[in-house]
Amino acid sequence: MELTPTEIEGLLIVEPRVFGDERGFFLESWNRHTFAQLGLDLDFVQDNHSRSARGVLRGLHYQQPNPQGKLVRVVAGRAWDVAVDLRAGSPTYGRWVGVELSAENKRMFWVPPGFAHGFVSLEDGTDFLYKCTAFYDPANEHSLMWNDPTVGIEWPLDGIEPQLSAKDKVGRPLQDVEAFA
Repeated sequence: MELTPTEIEGLLIVEPRVFGDERGFFLESWNRHTFAQLGLDLDFVQDNHSRSARGVLRGLHYQQPNPQGKLVRVVAGRAWDVAVDLRAGSPTYGRWVGVELSAENKRMFWVPPGFAHGFVSLEDGTDFLYKCTAFYDPANEHSLMWNDPTVGIEWPLDGIEPQLSAKDKVGRPLQDVEAFA
């Protein structure tokens, strides 16, 4: 397992060791001991799985209070995954990091509590898996506006008309978001 830091402290790209041959492959996507040795002593309480058609944009979601840390990956298809720093006092507050996750590259992305998170599916039938450190709390879930010009996320939308849920269509701009303490 290899962790690659991003330009925002706390956000990590996780590259699992993949063992493959003509029969297929094997990888370990989660091992508490291995992650703890790498400095990520995490306690996951919920696993989620979504399937999306090409162009479905989910997010940018966060829970305030009861924030979730998320270890995410794609097991079929491709997605552009994004996290936005919402931590009060962070030197990178309002900045974002994006990474392509795919069945082919087998990458994972660690998004700690204090970030808004979302993705756009780049292929039909994209299966996205989330391991979460806190339970889903719909009463405290919020959406940051996916296309807020203040944040300036560079979504790879060439030829894609994003499909959003009703709640994501009314996401709030960064200036109206309460930062995580």
